[in-house]
Amino acid sequence: MDDIIYCCKITDMSENSDILPEFFNAFDLEFSTWNNPGEKIAWHTVYSKNSEKACEAEKIIIDHIAEWKEYGINIAETQLLQLKKEDWSEVWKKYFNIQHISERLVIKPSWLEFTPSPEQVVVELDPGMSFGTGQHPTTVFCLRMIDRLSENASAKSFLDAGCGSGILSIAAFKLGFSRISAFDIDPDAVKVAMENFDKNNISETDVLIKTSGIKEFAALNLQYDVIAANILAPVLMENKDILLSMLKTNGFLILAGILSIEYGEVRDFFLNSGCTEEYVQSEREWTGGLFRKKVN
Repeated sequence: MDDIIYCCKITDMSENSDILPEFFNAFDLEFSTWNNPGEKIAWHTVYSKNSEKACEAEKIIIDHIAEWKEYGINIAETQLLQLKKEDWSEVWKKYFNIQHISERLVIKPSWLEFTPSPEQVVVELDPGMSFGTGQHPTTVFCLRMIDRLSENASAKSFLDAGCGSGILSIAAFKLGFSRISAFDIDPDAVKVAMENFDKNNISETDVLIKTSGIKEFAALNLQYDVIAANILAPVLMENKDILLSMLKTNGFLILAGILSIEYGEVRDFFLNSGCTEEYVQSEREWTGGLFRKKVN
């Protein structure tokens, strides 16, 4: 039925509930997460289009419980359930508030009122079921780097590699980048991103967006001054050469989605390819880096 979402609910008793969602991303699972601040418990809900896909998602999770324990992940329970779409559309709103990313960049859900100061830039967002609300440390890092680089006169074009909700592309547009592209392998994410572009008065001529994997997008032979890739560490390293091929010489590469214990390996991977590390920041268990592509 079109009005039903099939779900697998996971009870997560890990010390850090941010780690498990990264594995969900690796398996291209659509999900949401919520928890109570101060409590060592979180609930992740993986969404599927039918009951068979929901069962497949649960099997993936159960099959990896032992392996994921090595990363400190403690899954207490999995549960299959069904959820009406109208119920979902209201539930996630409880956990999404106005966020001040920097002195001038603000993320605002469309159903909340906010009066910005003349200096502030507001991104209006409905994340739906796609990744990217501005709440996760990796997304915050990317947004702050985009804000910082918008002051650089040479940074004019921007690529959002794995756009999710479109939050990074919208921020780049509102902060003054003139040529913006985005792609995601998930068509539902692209649909949500386009809806969010519309909410922010961004037209189809302002942003090139495609449902595509990284190799297919790179085949367009476009290059950018800034690329943001909020992706798991193994995926970043596997696609290093492709990312750098799309980055102009002296361009900036924002790398996030990296567990702190993996950051050193990722950094060395890109440094050995002629990049320089311009900035690094850690929050909770995550570390992001800003790199620059130098002349070979």
